[in-house]
Amino acid sequence: MKLDHPEYNYKVVQQFAVMTVIWGVVGMLVGLTIAAQLAWPALNFDLPWLSFGRLRPLHTNTVIFAFGGCALFSTSLYVVQRTCHVRLFSDKLASVVFWGWQLVILLGVITLPMGFTSGKEYAEYEWPIDILLAVVWVLYAVLFFGTITKRRTSHIYVANWFFGAFIITVAILHIVNSAVVPVTLTKSYSVYAGAVDAMIQWWYGHNAVGFFLTAGFLGIMYYFVPKQAERPVYSYRLSIVHFWALISVYIWAGPHHLHYTALPDWTQSLGMAMSMILLAPSWGGMINGMMTLSGAWHKLRTDPILRFLVVSLSFYGMSTFEGPMMAIKTVNALSHYTDWTIGHVHSGALGWVAMVSIGAVYHMIPLVFGATAMYSTTLINIHFWLATAGTVLYIASMWVNGLIQGLMWRAYNTDGTLTYSFAESVLASHPGYVVRFLGGLLFLTGMLFMTYNMFKTIQMAKKNTSDTAMEPAA
Repeated sequence: MKLDHPEYNYKVVQQFAVMTVIWGVVGMLVGLTIAAQLAWPALNFDLPWLSFGRLRPLHTNTVIFAFGGCALFSTSLYVVQRTCHVRLFSDKLASVVFWGWQLVILLGVITLPMGFTSGKEYAEYEWPIDILLAVVWVLYAVLFFGTITKRRTSHIYVANWFFGAFIITVAILHIVNSAVVPVTLTKSYSVYAGAVDAMIQWWYGHNAVGFFLTAGFLGIMYYFVPKQAERPVYSYRLSIVHFWALISVYIWAGPHHLHYTALPDWTQSLGMAMSMILLAPSWGGMINGMMTLSGAWHKLRTDPILRFLVVSLSFYGMSTFEGPMMAIKTVNALSHYTDWTIGHVHSGALGWVAMVSIGAVYHMIPLVFGATAMYSTTLINIHFWLATAGTVLYIASMWVNGLIQGLMWRAYNTDGTLTYSFAESVLASHPGYVVRFLGGLLFLTGMLFMTYNMFKTIQMAKKNTSDTAMEPAA
């Protein structure tokens, strides 16, 4: 089968798509390992580089920046070409961005288990890797916006607005939060201090969620849901309102991570208020995506790729409702520092980010490699149910654990002493940790099915191409 629009640069899309799946397996395997360690602590084998404290940042950085990042690179560079009707700005620059990003991830995979870390959530890389990351990211911005400037269409499709906002904002967040004073090649200290450092960190941390893990993936949603459903976006006007409302409000929500801390009370209250307001644009986007299936709901019976995309929207709606609720101070007093937060994060990470990425990659792989379809629809179906069941087990177990922990920690006797010790709350949490491990195991198993399906599809496409080349001329 000949590639559709061969003038586009699909090579970099292919590379990032394949690495999305590979890094997904690696990152989730590390996540499953630390989930197992919480249920059975002996599994760290008393080795420092296998301890939870070192593997946990390896897990978060690998699934966010390697799995999620490669998904965003792949889809954004695919979508910008398709919607602008033009080849990427520079093929050489695209290659530099791909290899540069893989180098960033690889350096993180090496240094984090060794204990070289800045100690900042989602920003653990030490200063040399941070500088490399910033350089690669700026080159990515040049590649993306350079492609838009040479577009053959007067209109810039809404998905590109979301991709563009995520690229610009992540660059600013990363550069500002990573400002440090280097001491050695592997050690540095933040230029900020105390409560200011905490505020800058969670301005970064929550907006890494807001722009890297939300705005970028909404760009994926606005292209791939209509494409897979073969329906136009329900309301293009609503998608523009969604865009401007989201980027205007999200940037202020970070302080809700710091309730009941040394942060000024007015800052905490502002974070809570903005988090509540954020519910409106978030649900506006979710409803817009869901309503795009008007007249096409029957396709869900036979199209597992569309199921991935639609279920991801359901989890997006759920997690963006739960987040503002947890930002309310009285709710946060119960949920903070408990596994409820872990459940919330993974309803967004597994249910929204991973599901929409998986659906988009399944959509793209045959198109960019020149196959007629994925190797096995049955395997996609199996993957869908494994991923869905795994996600539900994971987040439900963490919700239950979170409520148990929050209630046990605030229980007092009549004389003012604590009713339960911390060790008792850990013991009560153990069944939830076992269920979470099982949920993670199901999700990872689904990713292994996807890996096999992807490589068989690529193999099939190469065979079709070689067979076509060998056919005698008519």
